[in-house]
Amino acid sequence: MIDDGPSSRPPLTRVPRALIAALLLVGVAVPSVIIRELIEAGTGHGPLADLGWIAVPMMVTAWLAPHASYRRRDALWWFVGPVGLFIFAVIAWRLASLPYRDWAPRPDEAPRMRWLHSGQQAGLWYLPEAAKNSSPPDRAR
Repeated sequence: MIDDGPSSRPPLTRVPRALIAALLLVGVAVPSVIIRELIEAGTGHGPLADLGWIAVPMMVTAWLAPHASYRRRDALWWFVGPVGLFIFAVIAWRLASLPYRDWAPRPDEAPRMRWLHSGQQAGLWYLPEAAKNSSPPDRAR
């Protein structure tokens, strides 16, 4: 009944998925700290350094959010502080398992999703277009 078969690789277990998510977090945290240090070296402590620190995580969150069933505007949570970090950690955790999804799709994604029933993939959602080509899913505005 499924038009496109699932990806040839099985879903990742917790350890590789956690490693990928941690690498994503580190890959965003290190450049943001470097940018903050450069701004502080030039202008000193202040709001400009604080905004420079969250610029990279906000851009990356806005770029990756649609792939993990979040909206781009969720990147604004970085202004609140730890909430932005938590949302990015959830996005990183979800991205580590693509094209398989262990979270329920948003209402605008549901018509394109397939519920898998067989083998190791049972109980997961699968987006055939995301696995077939590397283009991102449609974005909700």
